[in-house]
Amino acid sequence: MEASVLLEKEAVENLIPQKFPFVMVDRMFSYSETALVSGLKIQDSNIFLEENIFLEAGLIEHMAQSVALHTGYQFFLKNETAPTGYIGSIKDIQIKRLPQINDTIQSNVTILQEFAGVTLVDIVTFLNDEEIASGQMKTVLAK
Repeated sequence: MEASVLLEKEAVENLIPQKFPFVMVDRMFSYSETALVSGLKIQDSNIFLEENIFLEAGLIEHMAQSVALHTGYQFFLKNETAPTGYIGSIKDIQIKRLPQINDTIQSNVTILQEFAGVTLVDIVTFLNDEEIASGQMKTVLAK
């Protein structure tokens, strides 16, 4: 499922509010107004590793930061500074498998609805071609 990379680690980090060691997305494969594909190579320095397994909290944070990356890139394209966003809700998260150190995960974000700074998204995370997590998130931009 590995595709060509649109943005690498440094560019991605400039588009999200999180900073090292809390960055859980390090590449962007594709972007449109209604979708984004992001990725993360799980390094040994990751704070969500336990016995070489990437924990549930890290996987959920990766999903949330993928949404933040979509917003950040959207504002970047308009030459505007992205406002800080917050997770309003997390719904129907299913984690089927946890990735390990050196694995590269990929998340597909689909914008379902966007209105007045509130965005509802579906997110599906893959390891290779296997779906390992999915769910919905609602994010809210700070005013």
